[in-house]
Amino acid sequence: MIVIGLGGNLKLPLPLPCNRHQPPQKLTSKLLSPKCALTKQAHRFLSTLSTTAKDPSASSSATHKLIQKFVATSPKSVSLNILSHLLSPHTSHPHLSALALPFYTRITEATWFDWNPKLVADLVALLDKQGRYEESEKLISEAVSKIELRERELVLFYCNLVESHSKQGSKRGFDVSFTRLNRVVDDSGSVYVKQRGFEAMVSGLCEMGQVCEAEKVFDEMRVRGVKVSRFEFRCVLYGYGRLGLFEDMERVVNQMESEGFVVDTICCNMILSAYGCHCELARMVLWLRKTRASQISFSIRTYNSVLNSCPTIMSIMAQEMETGVETLPLSIGELSGILSGDEALVVKELVESNSVLEEVMTWDSLEGKLDLHGMHLGSCYLMMLKWMEELQNGFKDGKYVIPREITLVCGFGKA
Repeated sequence: MIVIGLGGNLKLPLPLPCNRHQPPQKLTSKLLSPKCALTKQAHRFLSTLSTTAKDPSASSSATHKLIQKFVATSPKSVSLNILSHLLSPHTSHPHLSALALPFYTRITEATWFDWNPKLVADLVALLDKQGRYEESEKLISEAVSKIELRERELVLFYCNLVESHSKQGSKRGFDVSFTRLNRVVDDSGSVYVKQRGFEAMVSGLCEMGQVCEAEKVFDEMRVRGVKVSRFEFRCVLYGYGRLGLFEDMERVVNQMESEGFVVDTICCNMILSAYGCHCELARMVLWLRKTRASQISFSIRTYNSVLNSCPTIMSIMAQEMETGVETLPLSIGELSGILSGDEALVVKELVESNSVLEEVMTWDSLEGKLDLHGMHLGSCYLMMLKWMEELQNGFKDGKYVIPREITLVCGFGKA
């Protein structure tokens, strides 16, 4: 957050964290590469662990002693932060992922440890991906024994397994867990168990790229008396969109509407994101116009999805960061002058809507504030241009007064 007092006061606290979203693959990796949120203490430990693990003279027992000492002397939050990082498919320390099991084992010995089925599922999926099937099956058996006959907890554990395997992209583990989950759902008379189970099946199949199979689950749900929810429809329409199967995506949107579900901002953002991933700016223009005509509000994610797909904007942002030369257009008029074709049209649609600016901007005699929290770099840039244009017009018309201070809230996102 940046606070600028008009008397010359400037404060620069640490930037606020923000939600992170997967950018289209075509964007500059340096500009939009995902970063894992690690504490400073966790960073230091992983650096030490990396050095020890790479040292040919160091034994495995030395590595395990290092882990044991760290877990014994560190706060719960830091230890869990490191474990989550090691389990993540997007970890920046993949060479240390083999140490996730011994790290977890040490955590289970801590006085503060509470058994967590989601953590176990993530560990099982990682072990399966590494081909360590005996160890993964042992963890599953221990978990099922711990849960015993508590049906709701059992179905949630298998749901976690399906989700974790799908995120790791582990087909073997996913297929096994999917079969087990399906068996639990089939044997249960509980509506809750069936709903949770089908949610995980549809979501997992879509994550694995098996969207046609996910849509077929809809028929199975109806046979078993379970209504297809907005969640399942969203999973399938976005799954088709990510694969570039836009006719199927639009068909599912129509089906969703025919079953009484309103297309909302979240659905619109999914559709825009799908078009953006395939550089379909022309389709994006038409959908933005349809969204505005339907009086569906844009959101910060709308800005992120659209602007991450704009090649000229992303190129000039990357150039500015890499060279430090100030070449960015400093008004919406100047920006429009360097854009062309469909890219110019999608930016025009965003600029002509004030819904997001009204949401993130406040202005009175005490404080003027612009909250960029959650925005990616391109979104921050365009929003600041809109903000400056709004202020220029507002001061000219007497709508705004000069506040005591101006606050700019900056989220640390993909940049």
